[in-house]
Amino acid sequence: MSSVPGSVPRPALHPLSFERLRLSGNEAASNAAWLGGHWMGDTPDGLPLPLLAPTGAVFDGWLSSGDLGQLQRHGPARYRTDGQWLYGLVEIDDREIGLQAAARDAYATIFEILASSACPHLLRLWNYFPDVNLEVQGLERYRQFNAGRQDAFMGAQRSAFEGAPAACALGSRKGLLRVNFLAGCLAPLAIENPRQVSAYRYPPSYGPRAPTFSRAALVDVGAGCSALFISGTASIVGHLSVHVGDIRLQTEETMVNMAAVRDSAASASGIYVAAEDMIYTLYLRRAADLGVVREVFERAVGPNTKAATEAVYLLADICRADLLIEIEAHGFQPTGAAP
Repeated sequence: MSSVPGSVPRPALHPLSFERLRLSGNEAASNAAWLGGHWMGDTPDGLPLPLLAPTGAVFDGWLSSGDLGQLQRHGPARYRTDGQWLYGLVEIDDREIGLQAAARDAYATIFEILASSACPHLLRLWNYFPDVNLEVQGLERYRQFNAGRQDAFMGAQRSAFEGAPAACALGSRKGLLRVNFLAGCLAPLAIENPRQVSAYRYPPSYGPRAPTFSRAALVDVGAGCSALFISGTASIVGHLSVHVGDIRLQTEETMVNMAAVRDSAASASGIYVAAEDMIYTLYLRRAADLGVVREVFERAVGPNTKAATEAVYLLADICRADLLIEIEAHGFQPTGAAP
């Protein structure tokens, strides 16, 4: 246990860990320690995004050494918790109520769950919904989503600006609004990228409400380790999209941004996670770009590293119509490890 004079001693954390499993479409990812996770690829329960590589199916799962209770439900959400970590999924059909209302309802549901749990702190969110770049009633659907998400943050009296959790938002070709979320009992350290304007400080030209996320989040996950969650990252410098139309240069710029985030985390905490030690998901707008993206990415992380061999490539629409790729990652590092 660790404590400071006059404080209540904090119980030792149940270590949180992660596994990415490659499975055939008929295999089950069975493990009593699964806190939760999501499928990608050839499975009816997978994300509504085509898997470009590898073949088959992939399961991304979060594990806890704590005592896990039964799967619980709250409105459109289902979740599981061990009292220190919580993983859940909310799905809402926005066709009748509109995406702004659906996003507000999804996040309000999440905040209701967290408020009644021992895991009040959002660490990471994964948002997926159809037609992300489609304009409906004069406003792009991604911007409608941002408005609803920020409404919920402010309604729950949570910061929609500094300290917001790490997140991504991708466009699927079908399906419902889907929000996967990971929360914990400890607040994360929000990390920004000095090369970019913080997303929650974007100017009004990007919509009536700014996106609510930090570029990354760093959190103690027990057993002397911290986890760095890097949000969906793209070819943006300042607040502008750069290298429009050029997939090679956009991929290179995205990897430079990810390096800047890792360096920023190291400066803020003394914890450095090397590029080759992270687990990546790459979202491509065009399937034909896979070869170029893979070449650039593997050159950046090393072609024979775990980062390269375990990377997953998905077909998805990116939050801006002029962006061709978005990359997210997370990695674990012993506390205090420096470059």
